[in-house]
Amino acid sequence: MEELKNERKKPIVIDVSKLDPAAEGLSIEQIDASLEEHPAIEPNSNSRCVPVGTKIIAPGGRNKKEMFKAKREFVKFRCSVYEKKLLYIKAKRCRLSVSEFCRRSIFNLEIKERFSHDQIEIMKTLSKFHNNFKSIGNMFRKKDPKLSAATYALADQIKQQLEKLQK
Repeated sequence: MEELKNERKKPIVIDVSKLDPAAEGLSIEQIDASLEEHPAIEPNSNSRCVPVGTKIIAPGGRNKKEMFKAKREFVKFRCSVYEKKLLYIKAKRCRLSVSEFCRRSIFNLEIKERFSHDQIEIMKTLSKFHNNFKSIGNMFRKKDPKLSAATYALADQIKQQLEKLQK
């Protein structure tokens, strides 16, 4: 058993100067020639695991990736206390940081204020009113067309208010 372990550890020596630089690998003739030169190595050993001296492609080592250089500069500007509070309040309404709020305003990007919980509840209620008035108008369409037209007009006004809130 120990003899097999020792035989497996024996390297195959190949003279690198005799290799063809244009070839992609070793030919069988080259392996046989190296085995004939070194008779201590058995020809039946695994020829796939052959350590071969190779040229170093990148002598300085692997190319290092450049770091992403975004947002490394720091900018300060003077403003009044009122302007500073206004910046913080507007950024908070949009749920943005002050720096992100300033960046978006500089590049004229869209800055939308997020709705508060109260505003969301109001919009839900108005939407329910709109749907209810439409269904009431549908119920009285044949019996009383004037009442139906009035409820449709009211539902349209509610819908216009909802659209204003969303813009």
